[in-house]
Amino acid sequence: MNYREFKQAIEIFGLSERVTFVQIKARQRELVKAHHPDQGGDTDSEIIRKINCAYEILTAYCESYRYCFTEEEFLEQVPEERLRRQFGWDPVWSGKSESEQD
Repeated sequence: MNYREFKQAIEIFGLSERVTFVQIKARQRELVKAHHPDQGGDTDSEIIRKINCAYEILTAYCESYRYCFTEEEFLEQVPEERLRRQFGWDPVWSGKSESEQD
C-alpha cells in the first residue's frame, strides 16, 4: 500500500479526516448494500471490486496502526476530559456547585 492508494480508499468511502473503525465498517456495509447486484438497477461489478479493495486497504492500515497511550493523545481522543480539566472548576460549565467540586 502506498499513500496514493490509501487516499483513493478514503475517497471511495467518502471519509472525513477522523473516523473510528466502527464507522469504516458501517460505511463499507452501506456502500456494498447500495451497489450490490442483488439490489437490482444498474450495478457495476467494478464498483464493488473498488469498494472491497478500499476496505482491505483501510483495514490493513487500521490493523497496523500504532496506538499512542500518552495523556496528550488521550485528551485529543476524549475532548470531554480535556474540557473538564480546563473548565471543571467553573460551577456554570460543570453544572456543580462549589461544594460538589472534586
